[in-house]
Amino acid sequence: QVKNNKNPDTDTYVLPKRSRYYQALLDIDLLQKGQPYDLLPPTFIIFICVFDFFEKGNYVYTFKKCCLENRKLELPDEATTMILNTKGTHGDISKDIKSFYDYVNNHIVTTDFTKQIDDEISYLKLDTKVRREFMLMEARLLDERREGKAEGIAEGEANANIATAKRLLSMGLNVQDIAKATSLSIDQVEALKAE
Repeated sequence: QVKNNKNPDTDTYVLPKRSRYYQALLDIDLLQKGQPYDLLPPTFIIFICVFDFFEKGNYVYTFKKCCLENRKLELPDEATTMILNTKGTHGDISKDIKSFYDYVNNHIVTTDFTKQIDDEISYLKLDTKVRREFMLMEARLLDERREGKAEGIAEGEANANIATAKRLLSMGLNVQDIAKATSLSIDQVEALKAE
């Protein structure tokens, strides 16, 4: 994350809600329909920021859900969000992470770890096939999100029509009028009435 962006309409920073959105995207892909929730594996959302979002000087900010009434009580959902602050000044981090921060901030290679990162980045920049595949993957992900959003809207509308039809049935309206009002078929309204 290079900039600490704000939404111009609300004047609020986008990073916290972006983290929540990424968590939702990650979870939705990790669990298939009908699978039990306990199959969700532990997850980590990690932002590498070249600014200190919280302005406390920490190298790392780690978040898990806790109870407001008892801060020692943690919700064991195994979801963790970490904000890595490359401009941090205190906290315990490994030599490799410190060298990574130096690499991000100044593009300085100081360890074998950052040498490996630098070599990989150089390779990826030169490999047009990999760059093209990465761009295609981003485009596919965007298309999938759009399709998922459209499906969600359609499903929401269908559920709203069914709920409306049930209310109208309870009010004693006839099946034909309810079908017209809700865009449901007469058969669908008849099925709801039979329930």
